Parts: sequence; structure tokens; C-alpha cells
Amino acid sequence: MPEASSIPPASRSQKLRRTLTLWDLILYGIVVIQPTAPMSVFGVLDKHGRGHVVTAILIAMAAMLFTAISYGRMARAYPSAGSAFTYVGQEINPALGYITGWSMVMDYMLNPMICVIWVSQQANVFVPDIPYWIWALFVTALFTGLNIVGVRTSARVNAGLATGMGVVILIFFAAAARAIFHTAHAATFYTRPFYDPATFSLGTVLGGTSIAVLTYIGFDGISTLSEEVENPRRNILLATVITCVAIGFLSALQVYAAQLINPTPDLSTERMVDTAFVVVASQAWAPLLAIVGFTLVVANFGSGMGAMLGAARLLFGMGRSDALPKSFFGQIDPKSHIPRNNVLFVAGLTVIGAFVLNYDLGAQMLNFGALIAFMGVNLAAFMRYYVRAEKKTLGNLLPPLLGFFICLALWIGLSRTAWIAGSAWMLTGIAYGAWRTRGFKAELVNFDIPAEDEV
Repeated sequence: MPEASSIPPASRSQKLRRTLTLWDLILYGIVVIQPTAPMSVFGVLDKHGRGHVVTAILIAMAAMLFTAISYGRMARAYPSAGSAFTYVGQEINPALGYITGWSMVMDYMLNPMICVIWVSQQANVFVPDIPYWIWALFVTALFTGLNIVGVRTSARVNAGLATGMGVVILIFFAAAARAIFHTAHAATFYTRPFYDPATFSLGTVLGGTSIAVLTYIGFDGISTLSEEVENPRRNILLATVITCVAIGFLSALQVYAAQLINPTPDLSTERMVDTAFVVVASQAWAPLLAIVGFTLVVANFGSGMGAMLGAARLLFGMGRSDALPKSFFGQIDPKSHIPRNNVLFVAGLTVIGAFVLNYDLGAQMLNFGALIAFMGVNLAAFMRYYVRAEKKTLGNLLPPLLGFFICLALWIGLSRTAWIAGSAWMLTGIAYGAWRTRGFKAELVNFDIPAEDEV
């Protein structure tokens, strides 16, 4: 490897700085997914699963672990900022890699948008004198500023957000325990959230699971930080799997406590479905109505900030590989060592999205793009570690195939609205690729992967 002094300044400027530890990655993943993730969808899961929320959460965790393993394995092979885009392009086909990257752009762009929408709407409820549009601009500016100052600052903010949400979750558990154990119950009372013979059916539980899986979307963002983490070949895999397991068990405990507090919450209206967890928490201790509500605002703030960080890194990976204009998207700021252009670009689109999208449509489109990327990564892992491997083992066969088919089933089951909007986005990307390559006659992607001794 050449000495640092012999590397041209322009080359050095295009490298991200390795400052993140395994713990930083885990915190980043937990904040992006949100340790309070099941709270906002508790009512929906209870309605679709007919009370079997805990079971749905745990089955979903097992399902997502297959995809998490594929992400971790591929990050060991390609520790670059392109994530799924790079994995699919290198292992299957550059054009499919480009399409995967384009679907991820939709996913990563929409995450900060819907977080800004949700936080701004709630802030407007708390302080109605300040209109929604001012809150949207303010929240976007905070996201942008924290990402512009550098990834280490973002990591410290992530730690603070995770700590704050953890404290609130502990308060909820304490209030729940006091409410639950205040009265003696039969043994079946404690097992009913897992299995209630009066309402159980495989179809309803699987229906709830298809929604519960979406609780975990966001863990893939860990792999976009591969070029900024120490020992990426080890830490990306560990952080991805640990994050999924941690969120899974934490989510299961939260909904388990909520279902013990009130096994049959009022879900008679859409508003009651959306606020079910907050209402149930307040039944254990009245002040939790405001505390949990504020915590969900903080959680979405952290998720949106982390999503903007991941989106900027993804665009950098695509720009560096010429899938997007390299002169803009493939540049690193020489002082802060972050892709400043991309952060500002994502911020601009986030502002636009906050005014033209609603939360429901944005969330559905996000799932459309995320599941395409998940399927691509599972196929890439299958090709590299099973099809091309000299020694073929079940450990390299089953996880990626199971991950692929589970994600395919979920993708097929998305709503018609998500399919229309998602397909329009994908067709736009394909049309852009055709224009860039004059009908796909020229090279579409020129992957720029760091050399082995540089990672």
C-alpha cells in the first residue's frame, strides 16, 4: 500500500473517514429503526393479528434475520458505501445493481420525508400557533445541520437519542408492571398475548406478521456506513444481526406489556388504531399519555436524521460508480470528509416531499423500494456464497433463499397504491438509465470498490 504522502490529494479526498465503532453502528441501527418502533403500529398489528401482536413481532424478527445475515455477509465481501446497489451489481448484473440502487434511493429518500411529516404534524399539535410548514422547514434544517457537521457528531446524537428513548421505555415497563401485578391473574392471562385459542388463526397471525416485518425496515442502513467503520468485515455483520435481535426482543416486550395492561383496546376508529399504544400506556399511568407521545416525536426525529445520513452515503456510492452524475454525487468534502452535496440534495427533496406527500402514501412507497433491495441482497448472497462457492452448505443456501421468498411474498402483498407509485418511480429510473447508455448500449455502471488493503 503506498504511503499517504504518495496518494494524490484528489484521491484522498474521495475517501470517507473510518471513525465508527461496533457500538456506534448498533446505536445507529437502533435509532433508525427506533427502539419505540412497535408503539406507533401497535393498534394496526392488534387489529390484523386479532391480539397476537407478540407472536407476529417474533415471527417477523426471525424472518428479517435471514435478510440481515445476507446484508452482513455481503458487507464483509464489499465494505463500500453502495450497500445493496454494490452487492447486486457485482454478484449478479450491473444493470440489476443499478435498478436495486434506484429502488433504495426511493426508500432512503422517503424515510426522512415521512419522519419530517410525522414530527412536524405532531409539533403543530403541541404548538398550534406555529404552522406545519414552518415546523417542516425547521425539522429538515436540523436533520441537515447535524449531518453536515460530520458522522461522529451524528453518532453522539444517536447515543443521546437512544438513551432518552430507553429511559422512557423503562418508565413504561415500571408503570406496566405496577398495573399488571396489582391484581392476581391466572396463568393463561400471561400466555394469551402469544396464543389466544378464542381468536387464533394462522391466516390472521401471518397477516399481522406481514405488517410487523415492516417494523424492522431500516437495519439495512448500517451497511451504507461500511467505509466509515473500523473493521467493517466483522462489525457490519455483527451490528446488523445484533440490531435486528435487540429491536425484536425489545419490541416484543413492549407489546407484551401493553397487551397485558389491556388485552382488548378500543380500535373502533382509525384515530384509536393509530394512538392505541399511547392510550393503553396512559391506562397504566396517566402521565404516559404525554411522555410516550413526546417520545415518539423524538424517535421519528432520530430515525429521520439517520435516514438522511444513509441516503447521502447511498447517493455517494452510486455517484462514485457513475450510476448518477459523478461530478455532483460522487464528491466528498475535503474538510469534513462527508458527501455534503448529497446531504443538501436529500434535504431539498425532503422539503418538497413534506409538502406534496402524506404519511400513508410515503410509508407505502418506502416499503416498495426497501423490499426490492432486500430481495436483491438475498440473491446476491445466494450467488456468492452458494452458487459460486467451492463447498456448498445449507448454511449458505437456506438463509438467503428464505429471506428472498419471504420478502417476495411481502412485496407482492403491498397495496395497489404502493404498486402504482413505486412502479412509476422504477420506470423513471429505468428510463434515465436507458438515456444515459443510449438504449443500454454503453456501460451503465463503473463500480469503484476500495482495494483490499484500503479497507
